[in-house]
Amino acid sequence: MKAPFENIEICTTDGICLQANHYVRGNSKVIIVAHGFYQNKDTKIFRSIAESFLPDFDVISIDFRGHGKSKGFFTLGAKEAEDLICFLKFAHARYKKIGVIGFSLGAATSIIAAGQTDLIHSLIAVSPPTTFWKIDCHFWTKEAVVNLIDNLSPNGHGKGVRLGNPFLRKPKPIEHIDRCKAPVLFIHGARDWLIRPNHSQKLYSKAKEPKRLKIIEDGFHAERIFEKFPSEFKNGTVTWFNETL
Repeated sequence: MKAPFENIEICTTDGICLQANHYVRGNSKVIIVAHGFYQNKDTKIFRSIAESFLPDFDVISIDFRGHGKSKGFFTLGAKEAEDLICFLKFAHARYKKIGVIGFSLGAATSIIAAGQTDLIHSLIAVSPPTTFWKIDCHFWTKEAVVNLIDNLSPNGHGKGVRLGNPFLRKPKPIEHIDRCKAPVLFIHGARDWLIRPNHSQKLYSKAKEPKRLKIIEDGFHAERIFEKFPSEFKNGTVTWFNETL
């Protein structure tokens, strides 16, 4: 049985109305889950990720613009930090502490937002790129083929994206990470076919203490780490937030 949640809607300053699932359990601390490209809060895997933080925390699992039930078009990192900051403000009015876990481009957006606001008290970045234009995209690897098959299978139902202008100027996570005042845990799969582990290693080297870097030996890209190692992933991320929030 899936955990119940409330639907919330927030509109950005540029008029984009965004959707989120709010799992309310009466905690004083909340985790915001920020998906990556082509995913959304209602896909099977992101429902499971959100529920993995219950009952330790309340959870807000969001849809970035151009994904899921949110309006607008995805800008590949140019405007999505504003989306996350809107939900951070919503959470700040209701909770004492806010943790954020971002995946892939959602991790990039989370780093950028953490450099622009003090509302994030702890951050986990899963498979973050240093910049959008340095994403590796090794499509010929076994891991990429497995991911493609998954997207075409029933597990891929509900995934998708509405793309906006891909050439808008994009902030670079590598230029924002040293402005982040929150503790940061970087998680990366050693077999990531899309964003190689050296991205997290470079971001880690520029991040301020406290920080931690965990490379998962047989891990693939972003949410696929959770899919392959759910217990290890849950234990590591929940422990991190319990220690730092």
